[in-house]
Amino acid sequence: MKLRSLVLGFGMLLLAQVSFAQEATEKGPVLDKIIAKVDNYYILRSEVEQQYQQYQSSGQPNTPNRCQILEGLVVNKLMLAKAEIDSVIVDDKRIDAEMNSRMEQMEQQYGTAKNIVEAFGKPIVTLKEDLRTSLKEQLTARKMQEKITDDARITPKEVEKFFKRIPTDSLPYLPSEVEIGHIVRLAQPNKFQKDELVSKLLDYKRRVEKGESFEELAKLYSEDLGSGKRGGDLGFSKRGQMVAPFEAAALKLKPNQLSDVVESEFGFHLIQLLAVRGQEYQARHILLRPDYQKLDVTEPTRYLDSMRVLIQRDSISFDKAARNVSEDKLTQDAGGLLIDMASRSTRMPFDGTMEPGLYFSIDSMTVGTVSKPIPYRTEDGRSAMRILYFKAKYPPHFANLNDDYQKISGIALTQKKNDMIEKWFVKAKDDVFIFIDDEYKDCKVLEGSVIER
Repeated sequence: MKLRSLVLGFGMLLLAQVSFAQEATEKGPVLDKIIAKVDNYYILRSEVEQQYQQYQSSGQPNTPNRCQILEGLVVNKLMLAKAEIDSVIVDDKRIDAEMNSRMEQMEQQYGTAKNIVEAFGKPIVTLKEDLRTSLKEQLTARKMQEKITDDARITPKEVEKFFKRIPTDSLPYLPSEVEIGHIVRLAQPNKFQKDELVSKLLDYKRRVEKGESFEELAKLYSEDLGSGKRGGDLGFSKRGQMVAPFEAAALKLKPNQLSDVVESEFGFHLIQLLAVRGQEYQARHILLRPDYQKLDVTEPTRYLDSMRVLIQRDSISFDKAARNVSEDKLTQDAGGLLIDMASRSTRMPFDGTMEPGLYFSIDSMTVGTVSKPIPYRTEDGRSAMRILYFKAKYPPHFANLNDDYQKISGIALTQKKNDMIEKWFVKAKDDVFIFIDDEYKDCKVLEGSVIER
């Protein structure tokens, strides 16, 4: 049996799971029913059909069939069932952070909460509940998979052996690739915008001091979507886990005491300490953030213009400038270089899969140049400006070890992890109850090989 949960061969990276928006709007033409059960987890026929249609419309080579998709879903549910048995738990904060990020992406896409409700035909509260359940399962399965494959390592010799097994006529023809760096500077709220948020939080503080419920105010006004529905409660946090301004303010308080307004990279907080337990503390907060759509980008534009001049004069390298002044934490330590999320490489396909704004900006540049400041929107929706550095361009070519070692190494490692999960599955499937409907009995999910490499 060759499991669907990981990369199955060279050039075939695991497709992203069906997005929340697609799941919410997809309407399968077939009558739905339960086709598999793994302990207390169910798999619906519509889940298989949705993923099958997603793969079909993606244009990817080696599209899996329905049996392969069902097998991947069974493995996923088995991981969830075993996670319960082995006490593998994902922290609520991680789930909330991911949910907040997804909801913010939806808000950017649809503009307003009203538009989201109209698009999905569900109240925001219901959408959040559905999304949180889905994310909890995804993150738990991922954590279980990481536990299973934690010891996986790949050596140069194994990479070479893996590559030599690929028939010459099966080597993929890779498109042009580019290496791109950026330096990001965030737009900041002006004094009026800050004062407005501080004034609101101070008003909430006065209301709590006069007897109103902190929890109810957090539910009504906090822009931390995850903790807001729990009355602002962030649960117990280890020292060093929260951002410094928040933690410093929280630990100065006595239980049930309220802080002054605290500014952090996430916005403005009103904090209440609930308890301290050894090296852990429990706090709740009300978070307000500026309207990122209305922030002035004059200052980050001016700053980046000056930095661009210094780089062009060789007064500072782009790499050093990015490490010193970029406000994108994901790329800062890598000298500003962007990462292709599929391959985890700094070499990105220069084709239609690239984000359009980035593609057209680079298409008008020459290698070695730095762009003028251009508008940028961060993943969490913040307004910013950035300058781009066109570091290198690689022509299209057939895959080879010299030019593509990083990609080949990554795929070889994923194949190794796939084998580890396969061995784990063979043992773990006997620890839980698994039922497959007769409609899919020919898939032989629990018996033979469903996928061939």
